[in-house]
Amino acid sequence: METQMLRKTLVEMDNMGKFLQCEREVSTVYELGGVLKHFDNKMPILFNKVKDYDMRVAGGLYGNREIIYKLLNMTHENRIFKFMEAIANPQAYKVLESGPVKENKISRNINLEKILPISKFQEKDSSSFITAGVLVIKDPETGKHHTSVRRFQSNGRNELSALIASSKLTNDFLKLEEKGKPMEVAIVLGYDAEFLMASQISAETYGLDKYEVDSALRGEPLELVQCESVDLLVPAYAEIVLEGRIVPGKRELEGPFGELMGYYGPQNPHPIIEIDLITYRDNPIYQVAFPCREEHVSNGLIREVEMYYHLKNQVNVKDVNVTEGGGYRFNAFASIKKEKPGDGKSAILAALGSNRDLKQVVIVDEDVDIFDLRDIEWAITTRAQASLDFVTIPGAIGSGLEPSHGLRNITDKLGIDASKPLNDEDEKFERACIPDYENIDINRYFPNIK
Repeated sequence: METQMLRKTLVEMDNMGKFLQCEREVSTVYELGGVLKHFDNKMPILFNKVKDYDMRVAGGLYGNREIIYKLLNMTHENRIFKFMEAIANPQAYKVLESGPVKENKISRNINLEKILPISKFQEKDSSSFITAGVLVIKDPETGKHHTSVRRFQSNGRNELSALIASSKLTNDFLKLEEKGKPMEVAIVLGYDAEFLMASQISAETYGLDKYEVDSALRGEPLELVQCESVDLLVPAYAEIVLEGRIVPGKRELEGPFGELMGYYGPQNPHPIIEIDLITYRDNPIYQVAFPCREEHVSNGLIREVEMYYHLKNQVNVKDVNVTEGGGYRFNAFASIKKEKPGDGKSAILAALGSNRDLKQVVIVDEDVDIFDLRDIEWAITTRAQASLDFVTIPGAIGSGLEPSHGLRNITDKLGIDASKPLNDEDEKFERACIPDYENIDINRYFPNIK
């Protein structure tokens, strides 16, 4: 039995009962994405019949945080500490002479759209897009491997447009481009939760080799093989690897594309990747993610780690939630144990300072469930007054992925202190409760209820 990458993951998901197989033929144009969206991109699905392709497609794999916890053998309560342990104590990876990903190779007459079931998801998308590909590069100064989930627009034949929005990635490419040199890259499809989570940790912040973080997360060395045409390592048990180069001096229009917050991103010129070689397993499984939920669940989990530790330096923080409705980056809730009158405001400042993308944060007491929107709304309604507890910061740096930011290229930020007064002598803010309510077994009263 395999212990790494996608096939291992599919077995684990099947054992969890969190996995569907679709036997009806689906089209890569709208239909496949529509099925994934129906389940809110939180149900892992294996499409066994894809129109015009003799290749299965797996999607919706990592859109549910509870599934990610189980795959990583962690709990909600210990997740932050497990991630921090991997960041603080990276472990060595292992290089193999060969692996299953090299069972087949294509090096001539490459036409990506004929080989791979690359999907078109939304009406005004400019083309079909690879949405679950993990880009692998090597830091030109340190030699460390960096990975990140990127979108790749299919331009026909062997060409992809590369959206390389990261400042470090862009700067590294521009430095090479000034010298007339390409940037060697690989694109990995068919990976597991450890590989995905390691890719979401900021190389700029931590300066780590992502493969070493991956090894720490999985508790054993990540097994890698050497690429054939570029000087990079890739997972030995991945399904598909595209090897190529971001070429200097060449741009193509990329977009529009249905983006993170449900709007179409603009069309802009972006660099081109020329694919020189494809390696893949026997009977490969192509990996897809409906834009852009799966990647951003994992990204939000890492943002929670960073926010937690920013808050921990200021207040007694209990838990944090970088929310789904905010695209796992723009909105957050945090619960604290209030010890001083100013703790709520201090928590707001710490949270907004943890990441420039964060636009709105709500601070509540530890008796509020920060994963229950109804409880958050209740806390704001009953424990906050706008003139006293709403903190606004106009004209701050935000993110271009949030459409209203683009109106002025700055963002107003909001913090809401919805914590109760520290000295509640009259117990006005004590929540009414039923003793031992949490232990009621409703099936004793209604045996047939589900």
